[in-house]
Amino acid sequence: MILQPILDLVAICAKKGIQNAILSPGSRCAPLTLAFSRHPDIHARTISDERSAGFIALGMAQQLEKPVVLVCTSGSAALNYYPAVAEAFFQQIPLLILTADRPPEWIDQYDGQTIFQPEVYGKHIKKSFQFPDSFSNEEQVWHANRIVNEAIILCKQFPPGPVHINIPLREPFYPEAGEELVFPENPKVVTFSPNNPVLGEESLINIKDRLQTVKKILIVTGQQKPDPKIQTLLDQLAKNQKAVVITDAISNLQSDQTICLHDHWLGNEQFALELAPDLIISFGKSVISKSLKLFLRKTEASHWHIQADGQAKDTFQRLTRVLACTPINFLNWLGLNLPNQDGEYFLRWNSLEKTIQRVLPSAFEKSEFGEYPALHFLLKKIPPFSKIHVANSMAVRYLNFLGRRNQEIICNRGTSGIDGSNSTAVGCIFTTKEPVTLISGDMAFFYDRNAFWHNYSMANLRIILLNNHAGGIFRLIDGPSKQPELEEFFETRQNLNASHLADEFGFNYTFVKNMEELEEAMSSFYTPGIHPKILEIESVSADNAAILKQVKAFVNSELMNSQG
Repeated sequence: MILQPILDLVAICAKKGIQNAILSPGSRCAPLTLAFSRHPDIHARTISDERSAGFIALGMAQQLEKPVVLVCTSGSAALNYYPAVAEAFFQQIPLLILTADRPPEWIDQYDGQTIFQPEVYGKHIKKSFQFPDSFSNEEQVWHANRIVNEAIILCKQFPPGPVHINIPLREPFYPEAGEELVFPENPKVVTFSPNNPVLGEESLINIKDRLQTVKKILIVTGQQKPDPKIQTLLDQLAKNQKAVVITDAISNLQSDQTICLHDHWLGNEQFALELAPDLIISFGKSVISKSLKLFLRKTEASHWHIQADGQAKDTFQRLTRVLACTPINFLNWLGLNLPNQDGEYFLRWNSLEKTIQRVLPSAFEKSEFGEYPALHFLLKKIPPFSKIHVANSMAVRYLNFLGRRNQEIICNRGTSGIDGSNSTAVGCIFTTKEPVTLISGDMAFFYDRNAFWHNYSMANLRIILLNNHAGGIFRLIDGPSKQPELEEFFETRQNLNASHLADEFGFNYTFVKNMEELEEAMSSFYTPGIHPKILEIESVSADNAAILKQVKAFVNSELMNSQG
C-alpha cells in the first residue's frame, strides 16, 4: 500500500498550483512515482537520466515561473541532480526536489543504493527537509504535511529557488492489485501572501539628495526574463538622456534605446576615462561581458544594486548601497525624480554604439566562413517568436558580440556550465508550441546528448550546432592558447558529428560547411514538421579564432578612424 502522507504530499502540490513533475525510474521512489503519475491535475513525464531530468525540470520552471517537481530513487540518483540544483539556485528558479531514501537505520550499513542524502545539496539549496520515516502517530502526519507546505512556500518565496525534501520509505512500495489511490479533496494547505517591498520616505529623501551630485549614470541590467514594463521605463530614461542603459543579451531588455554592443570597445583603454560613470545602478542576475565587469571595477563610481530581498551583490567591487525594492518600483521613482544629466556623456556612448552598428556587417563581408559570420547570418533568420537557448563558452559570447536580439534569450549563466544546455532547451519545448532554437557548440551538445533520450514530442525544437571538433574558447584565453598541450588537454579534440545522433533519435539532419550551403539549409529549417531538426555547421577551431581576431581588429580600426 502507498502511505497516506505520500498521497497528501501530491495532493498539496496540486492544490498549491504545481502542475508538472519529472520522474526518473526507480523502485524506492515507486510510491511517489505512482502518486504523481495518477493524480489527475499533474502532468508527469519520465526521464531516465537524472542529470538530464534535473535540467529539463529547470527549463520548464524557468518558463512557467512556478515550481516543477523532481522525483528520483535513493543513492547516486540524487547526486545526478546536483548540477541542475546549483544552476537553479543561482538563477533563482523554483524546483521541488523529492529524493526517496532508505530508512535511517540502513544508511552506511553496506545496503544497496544508500548514501548520506539529508542536506546532500549543501549550500546550493534554499533549504533541505527530512520527511518522517514512520507515521505511527498523528503528530508525524502533521509534521509531514507541515514540511510539504513550508517547502513549496519557500520554493516560490522571493528569491525563488530549489528546495529539497528527502523521504525515507519502507517496503511495501506498491499498491495491491485493484487498490485505488485516494487523494484527499481538501488537503491542509498553508497560504503565503508575498509583500511588494518599496523604499521608505526617509530612504528616498537620502537617495534624492545623493542624485543631485551625480551627472553620469550607468544602468546595468543582469540576466532576467523579458519584462515589457521594465523595458518601457528603461527606454524612457535613455530617450530622455537621463541614463545610459547597458544590456547584455541575457538581460532580455535590449532595444534601440539601450547599449548592446559595448563588448566591442570597453576593452579599449582610450575610451575608459570619458566613459566612466559617477554612479552604477544594477538589477537582475549575472552579466556575460567580462570587459564590462573589468571596466566598472576600475572606475571610482558608486554602485547601487536593486535587490528586493536586500541581499548584497558586489559584482563590480564598487557597492555602496542596496535598494531593497523591486526594479519597477525604483525605476518609476527614478524617472520622476532624477535631475538632468550630462547629455554629452549619453551621446558619447550612443556614438560608439552607432559606429559599431554601421561597421560590424562590413567586417563579416570581408571574413572567411566560420562560426562567427555564420551566426551573424543565422540570427537574422530565426523567427521573432522563437525562444533562443544558447550554450555556454563561445556560443553565448558570439551572441552577445552580435548585438540586439528581439527573441527571449535563455542561457544557464547561474553556474555557466556546459552540462545541461540541451536538456534545459527540451524543458522549454515542453511549455510552448512555438519554435525553440538551441545554439550550441559541439562540446556542450555531445556532453548532454541524453536530453533527447525520452518518448516525448520535440517537433518544435531546432538545433544549430557549431561543430569545430574542439573546445574552441581555449584558443582565445591567453593561458591555454600558449601551451603545447592546448589541443589534447584543453580543446580536447573530438571527431564526432551529429548524423548518428540524428538517426538514433529521429531528428531531421542537415550538414553544411560553407555559406552557400547554409543559406540553402535555412530556407526550410523553420518549416513545421513532426521531427526536430539539427543544422550542423562544421568549421575549424583555429580558423574561428583567427576570424574573431580579424573582426575585432577591423572593428577597432574603423572605430578609431571614426573618432578622428
